[in-house]
Amino acid sequence: MIHMMSVQLDVIPGDVRQNWKNIQEEIAKAEQSRADILILPEMCLSGYLIGDLWDQNSFLRECELYGEKIIRASKNLSIIFGNVAVDWKKTNDDGRPRKYNAAFVASGGHLVTRPDIPFPYAVKVLLPNYRQFDDKRYFTGLSELSREENLSPEKLMSPFTIPAGDEILKAGILLCEDSWDENYPLRPMEIISACRPEMLINISASPFTLGKEQKRHRIFSAASSRFHLPILYVNQRGLQNNGKDCYTFDGMTAAYGPDGILKRESPPYTEPRSSFLFTRESGCLCPCRTGTDAGSSSSMTLTALRYGVNKFLSAIGAERVVIGISGGIDSAVGAALYRSVLPPGQVLLVNTPTRFNSETTKNLAGELASRLQCPYIISPIGSFIDQTEQELQSLMDIYPGMSWKGTGVIKENIQARDRSSRILAGLSASFGGIFTCNANKTELSAGYATLYGDMSGALAATADLWKHQIYQLGRELNQWFPSPVIPDGIFALKPSAELSDSQNVDHNEGDPFIYDYHDYLFRSFIEPWERKTPEDILSWYMENTLEEHIGTPLSVHSLFPSPRSFIDDLEHWWNLFSGFAVAKRIQCPPLIAVSRRPYGFDLRESQLRPYYTEAYLDMKRKILNSDSREFR
Repeated sequence: MIHMMSVQLDVIPGDVRQNWKNIQEEIAKAEQSRADILILPEMCLSGYLIGDLWDQNSFLRECELYGEKIIRASKNLSIIFGNVAVDWKKTNDDGRPRKYNAAFVASGGHLVTRPDIPFPYAVKVLLPNYRQFDDKRYFTGLSELSREENLSPEKLMSPFTIPAGDEILKAGILLCEDSWDENYPLRPMEIISACRPEMLINISASPFTLGKEQKRHRIFSAASSRFHLPILYVNQRGLQNNGKDCYTFDGMTAAYGPDGILKRESPPYTEPRSSFLFTRESGCLCPCRTGTDAGSSSSMTLTALRYGVNKFLSAIGAERVVIGISGGIDSAVGAALYRSVLPPGQVLLVNTPTRFNSETTKNLAGELASRLQCPYIISPIGSFIDQTEQELQSLMDIYPGMSWKGTGVIKENIQARDRSSRILAGLSASFGGIFTCNANKTELSAGYATLYGDMSGALAATADLWKHQIYQLGRELNQWFPSPVIPDGIFALKPSAELSDSQNVDHNEGDPFIYDYHDYLFRSFIEPWERKTPEDILSWYMENTLEEHIGTPLSVHSLFPSPRSFIDDLEHWWNLFSGFAVAKRIQCPPLIAVSRRPYGFDLRESQLRPYYTEAYLDMKRKILNSDSREFR
């Protein structure tokens, strides 16, 4: 019987030395537990999302140096670990040293090699080049190596024979994407399984996305059942970023039996290690603690965001946060989220009313602060606004013939900027912390936010959530605390920026969105693998299948009495989404990613003019020139 210990290490991106110290501790724990094999995740020394740090030769040598330390530490057990492998004699297509995303096996203070393979590591076969992944920018895959070495992929993917106490284990080792091979012509799991290993081990650096664990269970369960092999999946924990998007790594180590049944899954973001016993005769992989662990009582969204916020604050050394609260749902959820990870005295809540803010929202903001037990400041900004407007007017009076614009939107934006740049930024510096951005994904999609105003802040923690998800997160936060912290009145209030008389919440006036429709419309522009455009939307409208395709709970024809009103609404939002809103999104603070495609690095955007295809324009002419009853 082979005792295996897996570690879903909390990897600190770019900090090789600290990661080694953590690995040292795990090696000591494995030895104390008399484990035969210790399994560490992919890129456990370097981190995964580290950008062009991969182009620093000194960093590569540092990874090699500490990889040697892991190898030397394998005197009393075998260690499987992920690290960069560098072939200094070759170059990538960009002229830089050849790098592989690799898995190493060490035992007895030396690397375990495989017969007739000229390098002592397994090379990642499938290099993802989509979403947040950019592996092909840095690494060479196994297929190219196979051609260069004139060795078949089957040969290069052969299993390792790993010493395990008094026994040996013949294991096929895969790196992350190598098991997500549904859409690739090369199928690593199938190739390795044909070599008749006793089990498959996948070491991963797989970021969290909502619903991803269900897909992983489907893929791994089907593979283990098909190949009649147990599979052990070991993932990183932690928070990593690519500059604009912060990704949480949830761990969730999982073991699957040869019958495809999930034997055990670690709770997300917790429990650094798991132990398993493998019986070679029966092929049974059994957790030392039986059963599948129950996950957190919180939803995965709340769990991921709380973990991400906590890790982000720790990474930048911030212990205090200033949050502007308006009495609306976005700022209330933001305040409750930060308060869920920080003591009350380290969260300063600030209300900055003008004459447009109702007593209703001001009272709700005060009640929220009281329930969260946080320090609360009320700072009216009417005088600031008037002063800024007067100063601008005096400047414009210097050139009266310039035809200056004097729209209400400009005055609304002055309010948003004075709140952030004058009050919140100043208070956060004095408070010794950061101030936050309370944006949501709906607002970002339409550019319904003010540059250098409410789009300012160190982190937009909830900017990857649609408005209806913000409400859901608020309800979950109320359940997380011992008693509800967000007042019912905030949930009942019509969302409003309260920047003008036309946004009076007491008159049920506010934001220009029909959230239960526009959330889903905007989502179709962004999150599907094949992103949708007005051409798709209008086609589905004409077929009377739009609700089914985008998932809105509302009847489109009840919202828009005529095709003209539907098209006007569609083009209004498309022009904003694909127009100046792009410039605003590019300048948005970093966010915590939870969706299939967040804004930022995951959705690559260029600043272009809105465009409509010929097919769309043809459909538009047809529908506007026809009897509208045909499309109802």
